[in-house]
Amino acid sequence: MKINAGEAVHAQAVAAAELLGANLREREIEIVLLSQAPHFVRGDLTSPDILASLDRRRTLRSEFAWLGVADAAGNVIQASNNMLVGQSVAQRPWFIAGLKNIYSGDVHEALLLAKLLPNPHADEPLRFIDFAAPIRTNDGKVVGVVAAHAHWNWVTNTVQAVINRRETNSDAQILIVSNSGNVLYPQALAGVSQLPKQLPLSNTYSIATWDDGRSYITSQVLVNADSPTNFGWRIVVRQSLENALIPVYDMYARLLVLAFIAVIVFALLAWRLAQSVSKPIEQLAAAAHCIQHNTSAPQYPSDTSLSEVAQLSNAMQSMTDSLLTREHELELLNRTLEQQVLQRTEALAAANKQLEHLATTDPLTGIHNRRSFDETLTAYVQMGKRTGRGFSILLLDADHFKKVNDNYGHPVGDAVLQQIASLITQNTRATDFVARYGGEEFVVLLPNAPSATEVMTVAEKIRSAIESATFPEVGRMTMSIGSSDWRAEETHATDLILRADEALYNAKASGRNRVITYAQLP
Repeated sequence: MKINAGEAVHAQAVAAAELLGANLREREIEIVLLSQAPHFVRGDLTSPDILASLDRRRTLRSEFAWLGVADAAGNVIQASNNMLVGQSVAQRPWFIAGLKNIYSGDVHEALLLAKLLPNPHADEPLRFIDFAAPIRTNDGKVVGVVAAHAHWNWVTNTVQAVINRRETNSDAQILIVSNSGNVLYPQALAGVSQLPKQLPLSNTYSIATWDDGRSYITSQVLVNADSPTNFGWRIVVRQSLENALIPVYDMYARLLVLAFIAVIVFALLAWRLAQSVSKPIEQLAAAAHCIQHNTSAPQYPSDTSLSEVAQLSNAMQSMTDSLLTREHELELLNRTLEQQVLQRTEALAAANKQLEHLATTDPLTGIHNRRSFDETLTAYVQMGKRTGRGFSILLLDADHFKKVNDNYGHPVGDAVLQQIASLITQNTRATDFVARYGGEEFVVLLPNAPSATEVMTVAEKIRSAIESATFPEVGRMTMSIGSSDWRAEETHATDLILRADEALYNAKASGRNRVITYAQLP
């Protein structure tokens, strides 16, 4: 209903705008044709034929309040009812524009004719719309201007007729608005009411709140007179949203009455069913709830008119004792089983944790072993393929470690390896991965695509820490380190390890106790 009301308002605005535009264009064309009549083109503005033609037009067209011709100097030569004859209109806008081209003027209050014409609406000023056209002789010379003043009431009656043809009970209101947004009609709203801000000028309608605080279904349409002179007028039709939806409110009221009657009827039916069926069933449900949660002794319906409910009640009473006994026995058995399962689950979890630790930890140094390193390296490669972020690897080898085992024995060598593992762990970042690669070799994975400077900083920190440390019985130890970066085009890590191993070999060959990156190799 709201859509229908909006479409009706928009249709009225369109009809009024089209009708007004067509009428304005017809009056303009009529003045143009009048200026081109033979007795005008001859150039004799004092000809009786001209006055006869003006009077005839005014008689046929009641909307014309005045028709007249003025010479090129602006003096009125002839006019209907001889009004303004002999007066100068040289400063009037319609005369100035009419000397040059066809002219249609915006609405204005009467000046020269205010005292000469009666005003049927004493509460409104007398207003006109001007039409003018130049009078040219056959050789193209402008000898004067023919003009007409049309009653403003003719314009307002034209648009108001569109609304009046609709239903008499409709409160739709039509407004004429100027190009600057001022209300021209009705007079009661002129200078009082303002159009809502951002009211769309489109092929539809909208619901807008006006300055009186009420919501209106509103449509705004531009008046197109298909004329060189564009008035810029807009037709605005509005209808109170409250009145437009009166049928909806009436339907709501009828539905509420029907709903109220239906509620009463269904309430009576429900009460009857509750007494005969629902209440005993609810008692059985309450008894079943007591049995389920073992909260209290179940209470069964003692008197019911339904034999089926009575049979069900007796059956549930005979089952209750058996169920409660079985439930108690099952609870005892469940407690025993749950305790056993919990104990075995905890033992299994501890065993799995210990196995995982043994499988991924080097038993001598306590850091990750070769297996854990291989799994982590594979994961880094797969992550690098997905994200495009690379990583780096440090391959470390204790210098002259064989001499330690030969000179001091394997227990001392094991203690040296343990201290080296501890120093590496202490001098790497929390995100770095440290593992024993084999024998006296260790490996460090640096994630998140570190820069060459970051890789060198970590490697030098490890090398310096080992060089500065004191090892019991052995004294000083040094470490050679080779590094390499993973490349995105590599599908496995074999080449990465080979490059790091080559860099480590060069570090050994260059005198040991130093860091060599693969990028530094020739």
